[in-house]
Amino acid sequence: MHYLTIAFCRIDYNFLMKASEEKNKSPLEDIAKLIENFPEGVSQTVIPYLSIMRCNRQTSFEPGVITPSFCVIVRGQKRVYLGEEIFEYSAGDSLSSLIAIPATGMVVGATNENPYIGLKIDLNLHEIASVITEAGIKFDRTDNAPRVGAFVGRASGDTLKIFLKMIRLLGKPEEVYLAELLKKEMIFRLLTGEYRHLFFQKSLFDQTANGVGRVIEWIRRNYTEGFSVDQLARSYGMSVSALHHKFKAITTMSPLQYQKQLRLQEARRLLVSGQMDATTAALEVGYDSASQFNREYRRLFGLPPLKDVRSFRQNPVTA
Repeated sequence: MHYLTIAFCRIDYNFLMKASEEKNKSPLEDIAKLIENFPEGVSQTVIPYLSIMRCNRQTSFEPGVITPSFCVIVRGQKRVYLGEEIFEYSAGDSLSSLIAIPATGMVVGATNENPYIGLKIDLNLHEIASVITEAGIKFDRTDNAPRVGAFVGRASGDTLKIFLKMIRLLGKPEEVYLAELLKKEMIFRLLTGEYRHLFFQKSLFDQTANGVGRVIEWIRRNYTEGFSVDQLARSYGMSVSALHHKFKAITTMSPLQYQKQLRLQEARRLLVSGQMDATTAALEVGYDSASQFNREYRRLFGLPPLKDVRSFRQNPVTA
C-alpha cells in the first residue's frame, strides 16, 4: 500500500508539471505552427478584419502608410521610422495605430528558413469608442496631452490568446460569426491593458469642433482637395499654432505634409495596379502640375514614377 501511494503521487506530480508547462507556454508558438504555411505576401483571411503577412527576405526601407490597426509579429523582426523615432520590434511585439499615419519601414534579416510572419487586425475609432461606451471603461480625463498616433509595445498574453482563437476559427467557417465578438474582446483588452493611455487619446476621440482628430479625419477623406492651414484652423475653432502643435504631436508632421504623403501613396497604388499612367494618377490625387508630382514622388520613393513601379512590381513584398 505504501508503494502504491508513492506511485500515485509521482503520476500526480508529473501531471501538475505538464499542466504548469502548458500554462506558461506562449500562445505565439501555437499561432506560428498554424500559420507557417501561408504564402509570401499579404493574405486576407475569411475574417474580414484579419490578415496574415509573410516575407522570406530582408527588404529595403519602404515608405508607406500605417493604417488604423493592431499588428503583432509572430516571427522575425521589423524596423520602422516614425517621424524622428526609430522602432525595432520582433516576435511577441506589437505595432498599434489609431489613425492613418505615414511611416517608413523594413523587414530585417528574413530568409526562406526564418521568414517574417505577422498578424494584423484592422481597427477604427468608432469601434474603439463603442467598446469604451458599452463596457463603461473610465479614463483619466485630465490627461489631454496629444501623443503620436502609432506606437510599439509588447503584446500581452491575453491579446495573443485572442489571436490564437481567431486563427483557429479560420478552420471552422461555420463559426466565423464569433470573430466579431473576439474583436470586441481584443479592443477591450487593449483599452484596459498596459498601453490603455495610448489607445484612448481625448484629442482623437473628441467630437467637438476643436478636436484635432476631426481635422486628421477630414484631411484623410479629402486629401485631393486644396486647403490652407489658416482656413483649416478657423474651420475647427483652433489657432494655427495650436493646430500645428497638436497635429504634429499625433502624426509627426504638419497638415500639408500629411496631405502630400497620402496623395503620393495613393498615386503609387494607382500606378502599381495599372489603373492609370503617371500624369492621370497625379491629377486623380489632386496635383495640378505633373512636374511637381514627379519631383515629390521621386523625393519620397527614391525613383521617378515609372521606374519605381517597375521596381515595385519586381519586388512586391515590402515592409
